[in-house]
Amino acid sequence: MTVIIEIETEAPFDFDCQKLAEEVIVFSLSHENFPYEAEVNLTLTDNDAIQEINREYRQMDKPTDVLSFPMLNLETAGDFSNIEDDAEDNFNPDTGEALLGDIMISVPKVIEQAKAYCHTEKREFAFLIVHSVLHLLGYDHMTPEDAAFMENKQKSILKEMNILR
Repeated sequence: MTVIIEIETEAPFDFDCQKLAEEVIVFSLSHENFPYEAEVNLTLTDNDAIQEINREYRQMDKPTDVLSFPMLNLETAGDFSNIEDDAEDNFNPDTGEALLGDIMISVPKVIEQAKAYCHTEKREFAFLIVHSVLHLLGYDHMTPEDAAFMENKQKSILKEMNILR
């Protein structure tokens, strides 16, 4: 498992954000029975940088908490049975790891939302990573049913990790 973490802004957390990010990613992939070693890129940034990316890729000119950029071409969320069919696109030729994609998190949004939701910054950070990993695995929340399904997965992962509100 390779987690490449780039920190573009100060992350004044009272926990080791790199260690927690790796633990949450590994646990989430295990929880979802992802059958391969994987590579994930995580960037911790500020509101200005995430707003720029949000504007460029989603045509939303405002900062957001997290952005996910999946690399795998999954026909069905959580179904990994066909990713070897496109091995050249889905795996790093040097390491053999599945290229899951990129996660970008706004550190100021983690702090702001932790206060707004009355829980710890650690819980908010972990939640955003779980949420994004699920996106990398093909899950989405475009319909109420999909949103409920994804929310249940998020709650289950965080509960099993004992990262509670």
